Amino acid sequence: MTKKIEAIIREERLGDVKEALRAIGIMGLNVFEVKGRGRQGGITLSGRGGPYQVDLLPKLQVNIVLSDHNVDAVIETIRKAAYTGEVGDGIIFVYPVEQVVRIRTGEVNREALMYPNDIDSK
Repeated sequence: MTKKIEAIIREERLGDVKEALRAIGIMGLNVFEVKGRGRQGGITLSGRGGPYQVDLLPKLQVNIVLSDHNVDAVIETIRKAAYTGEVGDGIIFVYPVEQVVRIRTGEVNREALMYPNDIDSK
């Protein structure tokens, strides 16, 4: 019924990702600053004392909770908007969500996720 998409992306791609998501009707999302490493294993920088390895790179984590039937479209939108073609573009995870409750109204599940003009109302 409901899924959570967690996308780890380059910091400089956030604007493009947000704009692309808004264009398809994704209104609600959360963004967190994170550090991590993946296949690239980090980068080597040069400093006064010579080269040194930085293995935890700054990235952004974008979280979206949405209806099952929108997952593929959102994944493809994020993938296209975050893509640079270089190592370190990021990764997308999809998780099941058991229940959603909007605190202010008490709405649950689908109703709790809906926004005016969002992807489900198009």
